[in-house]
Amino acid sequence: MKSIILQEKLKDGLNIVEKISSKSLTLPMLNNILISAEKNFLNLSATDLEIGINWWSLAKIEKEGKIAIPSRLFFNFVNLLPNKKINIEKENNNLIVGCENRETQIKGFSAEEFPIIPKITEGESISINSSSFCQSINQVVDIAIPSTTRPEISGVYFLFQKDLITIVTTDSFRLGEKKIFLKNHFSLKKDYSLILPQKTAREVINIFGEKDKELKIYFSPNQVMFESFMEETKHPQIQLASKIIEGEYPNYQEIIPKKYTTSLRFDKNEFLNQIKSASLFSGKINEVKIKANPKEKKIEIFSQSPEIGNYNSSVLGKIKGEPVEISFNHRFLLDGLLNIKSSEVAFELNGDSGPGVLKPVGDGSYIYVVMPIKSS
Repeated sequence: MKSIILQEKLKDGLNIVEKISSKSLTLPMLNNILISAEKNFLNLSATDLEIGINWWSLAKIEKEGKIAIPSRLFFNFVNLLPNKKINIEKENNNLIVGCENRETQIKGFSAEEFPIIPKITEGESISINSSSFCQSINQVVDIAIPSTTRPEISGVYFLFQKDLITIVTTDSFRLGEKKIFLKNHFSLKKDYSLILPQKTAREVINIFGEKDKELKIYFSPNQVMFESFMEETKHPQIQLASKIIEGEYPNYQEIIPKKYTTSLRFDKNEFLNQIKSASLFSGKINEVKIKANPKEKKIEIFSQSPEIGNYNSSVLGKIKGEPVEISFNHRFLLDGLLNIKSSEVAFELNGDSGPGVLKPVGDGSYIYVVMPIKSS
């Protein structure tokens, strides 16, 4: 193997794949990345056996070949090189790296020892704008939590239909649902649903979310693959393949209230700041109390801590329905509010013990359901 590539390009690729390489003591080969020189491209690959990633860049290939190299060492070394041409050459199981007046030799491993990263070559696929897709995932991804007893809720649920993508997460105390309404319908033969590991979902956001370009998604029974392309050649640039979580996702729609007894509407930023202030006095259980009466035009916010003191405030708002006094975990309220993009928010309540629903006013694509703290 012998190739030449710019330091900046190689650094970009390593920044993407190095995060996937595993820090494994039982399988040390997973601590490496696979470097392959093929035709006009340099390819970097990494896997932790749950996620596999391939990255390609145009490069000058003088001799084809491949070698596995310690990922963290190579990443750190390339980052310290100047933005000049880097010469990469394999000699036996060593990688010779030269740049300007620097040359180093890194001990590597046989490429045959590196795990094969599966690719989905059959089945259906769709194409979507990468930026809007990743922004939608980002609105719900942090709600899911690791669970060994209920692994299905530790991931992100996706339902792909011809004219709609639905993305859902829950931790049993709250639930986020984001819908992407499609102008151009997918030509799918059937609906596809899957539960993506939270780690994979975050990597999809980090890798594909920055650029406004085409993202292709491939479906198979036990894994999914995301792919972006080079604009100049239409050759794949990044492929991220992931296992999916087995099992049935809960029938979450049963959790979403179909009606409410009290409806509040208020300015998001003002309410957000008041909840942040109240959180400073919320005590060990993070409790913030909200009180609203339709006869008044204000929503009262209260919190107290025996050790610190208490907090009282109010915000102007529109109140319809029955009077209500209800407590929530301030962290859960803040998470929902921060993922709402509109300036005005609707908060639908069902007495002092039913779930509350936060919604952006004028946008039916996002809802956030949160359970209250029940009074003793």
